Amino acid sequence: MGGYFITFEGGEGSGKTTQIQILLSRIESEFPSLDVIVSREPGGTASAESIRKLLVTGAADKWRAATEAMLMSASRHEHVVHVLRPALEAGKLVLCDRYNDSTRVYQGVVGGVPSADIEALTHLACEGLVPDLTILLDMDVETGLSRAVDRSGNGMPGDESRFESKGMNFHRDVRQGFLALAADHRDRFVVIDAARDADEVAEDIASAVMPRLRAAGQG
Repeated sequence: MGGYFITFEGGEGSGKTTQIQILLSRIESEFPSLDVIVSREPGGTASAESIRKLLVTGAADKWRAATEAMLMSASRHEHVVHVLRPALEAGKLVLCDRYNDSTRVYQGVVGGVPSADIEALTHLACEGLVPDLTILLDMDVETGLSRAVDRSGNGMPGDESRFESKGMNFHRDVRQGFLALAADHRDRFVVIDAARDADEVAEDIASAVMPRLRAAGQG
């Protein structure tokens, strides 16, 4: 039996990390024999985490969008080869905080890197690995950025704020980019209203995920 690959996407402060942990607890409770790993991008391996630090710290204009796309893709390739593909080939469930849809939106749609170039990088980095399901946590930009600022002030890595500092218009474009991508890939995306109480959001996520896991023979 093959594994199952779920990615979480969304703007800054949309609650991806929190919701992954809630979902993980629920899966461990309902499917105790299922082997689950949680990872993130950029990151997931020691080398990829080194690239993450380059990307998420410093001034907003530190890198051009094309440079970001190449760095993100370099990090992703290490992640795919050393973590994601081996886990899935071993039949594990993978929950990942961001994947290549973030590069399509942040560096492609909003950053202006041509789609053909983004897809060429995706082909090289991902080697054909596509998520089985993508959860898009959607919320208004003002609330999301406010949450992200609060998070940074409460023990989260305070210097990982480079993308948060790119400005309100940038993040509004990110939100619209994700919604457009989800509309173009309805077979893979589930859009969740993330502006509500975390427990309500978690229930909607579980309603989307659990039946799919059972149908895929994971439960």
